[in-house]
Amino acid sequence: MTLTDAPPTPHLRGGFGRFATGVAVVTFDGTDADGTTKRHGLTVNSFTSVSMDPPLVLISIQRNVRAHALLTGNPFTVNVLGAEQRDLAMHFAGRPNQEPRWIEGDHAPRLADTASWFTCTPWAEYDGGDHTLFVGRVEDFGYRTGDCLGFLDGGFVTVRP
Repeated sequence: MTLTDAPPTPHLRGGFGRFATGVAVVTFDGTDADGTTKRHGLTVNSFTSVSMDPPLVLISIQRNVRAHALLTGNPFTVNVLGAEQRDLAMHFAGRPNQEPRWIEGDHAPRLADTASWFTCTPWAEYDGGDHTLFVGRVEDFGYRTGDCLGFLDGGFVTVRP
């Protein structure tokens, strides 16, 4: 199939959905319209490593979500979720269901008990169509053993080592 023969966007989304990804929550401190700074987070599956030297990661954030403007220019943490953290993924996907356990970081807040985490300072931002590609320099990280939370065909899956 060529792009000129491509079906409408919903079918493209279905094709993208065949690629299994991990699930992460991006957390950061952002200043709201009223001038107050508070913790924010959003669930993403568009996270990847970019470079080991310097240590860089990339997240892709849709331009029309509220967190997009708040994230611009701010340090952030990518929190890779464990398989048991589906509720946390849903919480930061807009279905609040719990009070997350936060850990203060030197650059950005992070979530407790995640499978891994990468605290980043801003490196670059790129136009990605209806998304912005945020590249961050990894300043600190950590990880644990165990199963991870994945996403495939519109649903959560368990990813085992």
